[in-house]
Amino acid sequence: MSRTTILILVALGATLAGFALSTNARRLQDDGPATVERPAAGAQRAALGWRETFGSEDDRLVFSVDSLEVGDGGWEADVRFENQTSIPYEVGSPSAAATLSFGLMLFSSGELAELERRNESGTLPAARRAVRFDPPLPPLIEPRQSWTGTMSAPGALVADSWVRVVFGPFVSVGPPPKGLEEHVAWITDRAYRLKP
Repeated sequence: MSRTTILILVALGATLAGFALSTNARRLQDDGPATVERPAAGAQRAALGWRETFGSEDDRLVFSVDSLEVGDGGWEADVRFENQTSIPYEVGSPSAAATLSFGLMLFSSGELAELERRNESGTLPAARRAVRFDPPLPPLIEPRQSWTGTMSAPGALVADSWVRVVFGPFVSVGPPPKGLEEHVAWITDRAYRLKP
């Protein structure tokens, strides 16, 4: 079973089980011991150029991260998602948003194995949710359509943590194409290390 399939199943399972995943994640919000002071990341901008897909060549969702900027007042990311499937997907569904939502997750390493391990054990860190979208997110993304914009939020990020970008949740309108799931939340395979 691939990491992406596991992510989908965990997100769906947590949604159906009363959002237990978000409760576990809140306990691990800064991914470190509570007694250790960790400095905030300094101002920085990273051109990332990430593009990741979920599904088959004919029916897939595409997630892109062009850049990430961290400043004194918060962070912003230039992102894009594409619906290259035959059905519409609801974007940011309130019924699934308690588990994973658009934003960032901070990890102690950039290793994909850490993401997989924490996903399987239900200990994903809480998403640092985006609170602004420019332009606004669409409520629905139709087949063969995309959204490109900037998502951002106030607040410091911990230096030397590894940032992954979270997209979703997306909920299929009708049965999903073969190889996809009804509920999709994507955490990027790639990660960026925040400089002090």
